[in-house]
Amino acid sequence: MTTRRLFIALGLSLALTAPAAAATIGEDGLHKEDWFALTFKDVREDIETAREQGKRLVLVFEQRGCIYCTKMHEEILSRPEVRDYIRDNFMVVQVNLFGDEEVTDLDGRSLTEKTAARRWAVIFTPTMLFMPEEAPEGGTAAEAAVAVMPGAFGRLTFLHMFQWVREKGYEGEEHFQAWHARKINEMRASGALVSE
Repeated sequence: MTTRRLFIALGLSLALTAPAAAATIGEDGLHKEDWFALTFKDVREDIETAREQGKRLVLVFEQRGCIYCTKMHEEILSRPEVRDYIRDNFMVVQVNLFGDEEVTDLDGRSLTEKTAARRWAVIFTPTMLFMPEEAPEGGTAAEAAVAVMPGAFGRLTFLHMFQWVREKGYEGEEHFQAWHARKINEMRASGALVSE
């Protein structure tokens, strides 16, 4: 394990043992969840680190003043069933749509967060790029993404996208929208769906 990965793993283990708290606003104006991973934003390394932890990497693009990002943090990620599922199964790395921190793409190219956003065609916040279990050789994070979620949707749509990716629904014939509708109907039939 490299020194960088050891640093990241230590930071993640400390974050996972701390009690869940409401998101705070960082100096960059973005909401900060205490369970989001703080990494060097090297996509290849982050995919590997997530895999070593039995998780999947998701890159979430946000921006200062984004009302949809606020909704995601305050109305969706604040719900224990959503937060806990994502925290337990995904390593979430936040990327600032207009930020200047360094990001290393899968092909080794060093970018700023804002140039990575342009290269990966991310124009809306929040946008989530779900990375594969193993990093491919070369290419970009956008090309490697197994799914993209552009926006803050309702609680179940949001949660179901994470579940669909975790269950590798993208490898099957059932499109996410059909999978999501089937899950909603199953929940209604069982009486488990009280409200969306």
